[in-house]
Formats: sequence, C-alpha cells, structure tokens
Amino acid sequence: MTHTYALATEGSGSGRGAGGYESVAGGNGDEERLARAGLSRVVEPGDVAALKAFEGLLPLEIWDRLQHNAPDLERWSTRLATADPHRDLERAAAAGARFVIPGDDEWPADVEVLDEAGQLSRRAGVPFGLWVRGRADLRHALTRAVAVVGARACSSYGEHVSAELSAGLADNGLTIVSGGAYGIDAAAHRGALAAAGTTIAVLACGVDVSYPKRNSALLSRIAEDGLVVTELPPGCAPTKLRFLARNRLIAAITQGTVVIEAAVRSGALNTAGWAEQCGRPVLAVPGPITSRMSAGSHLLVRERNAVLATNVAEIIEAISPFGTNLTQPARATPTLTDTLAPDLQRTLDAVPVRNPAPTDRIAIAAGLDLPTTHQSLQTLAGLTLVTQTPTGWRLTTPEQQPGTW
Repeated sequence: MTHTYALATEGSGSGRGAGGYESVAGGNGDEERLARAGLSRVVEPGDVAALKAFEGLLPLEIWDRLQHNAPDLERWSTRLATADPHRDLERAAAAGARFVIPGDDEWPADVEVLDEAGQLSRRAGVPFGLWVRGRADLRHALTRAVAVVGARACSSYGEHVSAELSAGLADNGLTIVSGGAYGIDAAAHRGALAAAGTTIAVLACGVDVSYPKRNSALLSRIAEDGLVVTELPPGCAPTKLRFLARNRLIAAITQGTVVIEAAVRSGALNTAGWAEQCGRPVLAVPGPITSRMSAGSHLLVRERNAVLATNVAEIIEAISPFGTNLTQPARATPTLTDTLAPDLQRTLDAVPVRNPAPTDRIAIAAGLDLPTTHQSLQTLAGLTLVTQTPTGWRLTTPEQQPGTW
C-alpha cells in the first residue's frame, strides 16, 4: 500500500508538515500525486466539461497547462491561486487520511468503469484520486461490497430494514457502502458496525469534514472500524452537485445497489441510475403502497427491472456471479391433507367440526355414494383426521392431532 505522507522519524530532515508529517515518495512519484491532489481541488468532481477539455492528457500535463494558463482552460483558473496540494496532503495526513491514486495497491479497479459510464450525464469520469481515512485497505474492503441507500427522512420500517439487512450482509462477509447521511444511510452503517463488519461512508465533502454534524460520532466510528472516502480534498463543503457526483462513486465501487425507501425524485434513485450505467445490479426493498417514501422503490421494480429484495439471501444472489449463491423459492411446508385423494378430501370437507353426523348425511354433503363414503371415513380415521362417536363422525381436534391443522 502506497502512502503519500507518513510520520516523520527522529532526525529527519526538512519537509516536515503539519502535525509532524512529511512527504515521502510514493510508488507513482510525488509529482503525479501532487498533480492529482491539485486537480482534485481545482476541478469539480465529475465535471463533464473537464473530461472533454482534458481528453488524452495525463494528470501531470493537465496540471502543467493549468499553471501556465494554457488557452481554453480559463474555466478552471479561478481556484489555482488558492490550490496548494502540499498543504492538502499535509491536512489529510494530520486527519489520519491518505490520498490514493491509480497505480497504488489500494486503488479500487472497479472505479475505472466511470471512464465509460455516465458520459451523457451531468456528472461523469474517474476521480483524480480518493482521499481515504481509516486503517482498512480500500481495495480489499471493496472485494465484496454492496451499496445500501435510501431516504434521509425514512420511516421506522425503513430504518429497521436497513439495519437488519446490512447486519445480515456484514455477517456474510460483505462490506456495506453508503453515504453517511441521516436515515437509511446511517442505519446501514450502524447495522454493519453492530455485526462487527466493515462499512464505508462515501462523502460529498472533505474527508476531515463531518457532515451532517449530528453524524460526527458515527463517522468517527466508521473511520475507526471501516473507511471514510471522498474525492474532494480536505476542508471542502458539500453541495448539491457534489452529492450527485458522490452517488456515481457509490455505484461504481460496489457490486450492486440496494434501495430502501426512496421518493420518485431522490438521491437514492440517482445512485440506482448510476448503478445501471455501471452495469451493476439494482435491488429495491418493497414498502407499503400507501407510503410516498416507497414510491421510488416500487418504480424501480415496475419500470426499471430492479430485483425485488426481501432478505439477505436474495441480495447476495443478485450481486454474485451468475449461477452462484442461488436461493430456493419460498414454499409452504406440505401437510397431511395436501396429499389426500379427491374422494378422501371431499369426504373430509363434509365431516362436521363439532356436532357428529352419521355416514349417510356425510355422503349427501360430499356428493358420494354410501360405500365410498364409508370407506373414506375409515381411511380418514386411520389417519386420525376424523373421530367416530356414538352419534356419528366429526373432525379430530387440533389437540388430538397436533401439527395437522
């Protein structure tokens, strides 16, 4: 695993940064890492205009052209004066974070799908790098990962389902990825943590910024036992477009996206759309048809071919390679009466529950001749389904025949 900054050792020379950190050479060279860090400050995440303007250029070339005021790049010049990648890397290191770039051992290869996905969207493209806070290895944590997303203002049902499914998935060795927001996101993170699993919060702000504020303790816990990830440099505040750009990362780095409670117009459906563009399975958990918060989930199933998910096994099946981890359809346990021949079933249906009836009356009710009815009653008595009394036949009570009814 390649780190950009490490704790300075005693007797080290100059270059010590904030908090006692200093720059060390990485596997991709400090120049490329600095260029990518600078670009993450100057260029908004998923900027489609930048993709077109910088097409075919390496990060070092882009950074050099920006610094030399190359023509047609004025759009990104306003942030250059305040861009200081050295300072950003030091701030990240002081917060216990690192900057992971392509070529590093930790770089998640799945994110490269964004090189093709979403080219017609308002947000697209592979990040210049990922700011990562936490001890876990990013690439390893994403080997088996599923996104769990949904409404911030969720119902108690949605919160419960999110936590339960996430805990179950974590128990099965899957990493839970979400956005660190209120509601479904927070419940998903907590469910994974409660199961001693790994969870990753992908933020729309700097890795050192706790947003939303009330989730500060949760984000700190995630950083301790999992990872906090963003493509924005330290200190950046969230914006609407940054949330939308963040959604593409959640979809790209996971093997599938589960939507739990989402309105028809929502960030969760935006994430589902990115999952579709990335070729990842989309699953939706059903809710009450009277709930506005489940309308988006139902729309995904009805109109966008999402997989209906009601338990952990169904989610694992959907995100697994074809033909593996298959689930069995739910079937009711067969009872003794399910296997009865038609005449026996007709006779049984004609036997009273409480007040015994003679054979001839049962024959009339069943629409069978007397010998057939008599033979059927004897067979049913042998199966302890009916009981003969001095005044006729009646059904055996559940207490007399446990497990039959």
